[in-house]
Amino acid sequence: MRARQFGRIHQLTLFWPLFPISCYLVEDDDGLTLVDTGLPQSVKGIVAYARRLGKPIVRIALTHCHGDHVGGLDGVKATFPLAEVAISAREARILAGDTSLDPHEPQTPLKGGFVSVTTKPDRLLSSGDTFGTLTAMCCPGHTPGHMVYYIEQDRAVIVGDAVQTVGGLTIAGQPNGWFPWVYRATWDAAMALRCARMLLDLDLSLLLCAHGPALHEPLPMLRRALQGGGRSKDKDRSDT
Repeated sequence: MRARQFGRIHQLTLFWPLFPISCYLVEDDDGLTLVDTGLPQSVKGIVAYARRLGKPIVRIALTHCHGDHVGGLDGVKATFPLAEVAISAREARILAGDTSLDPHEPQTPLKGGFVSVTTKPDRLLSSGDTFGTLTAMCCPGHTPGHMVYYIEQDRAVIVGDAVQTVGGLTIAGQPNGWFPWVYRATWDAAMALRCARMLLDLDLSLLLCAHGPALHEPLPMLRRALQGGGRSKDKDRSDT
């Protein structure tokens, strides 16, 4: 598992560079907050890295329910049983196996791979809620209850699949020949594009996604992507 450190934020990536799947450990005063859990194969690396840091995982924040984001949940929870698990209230229904859509939502079937997990969330989040040093922000489109997590003191945002950076910055739902799976797994591309605009309002120096390298000073590239319909091929200021 490839590891990169950005201050107190640690990016752990499985299958780098061919099929990168990243999750993140954030060092807080009382322990570690894990954002997403990757695949079941990610668990060993996550646990080993946490032990290397000498801190327990006390919180697990999930961006959404696709298998490459929650597949390791049961394994991590088994090792750190006291960790509090949080997810958006909307996405919790999907985690429980309910893929029905609300009347006000686009009636497009959900896409992507969902897996069964036994771990139940301890907390259901809404936009503006804090979870450790994370601030939750609803960012639907890739899935109906997708969330991103802003870390104000680090000027960083962990975006799950709202944005990918393989082959340049691409908003969820927009084609990317280098890594087409986020595009194929996005439920509502237009909504994903609209919701990504809220990232422009953040005081932001670091963008961290599940698929691709970190982007430093990402706002200019993000603006270009939004102006260009969802994609920027500019790879400057990325951590490769």
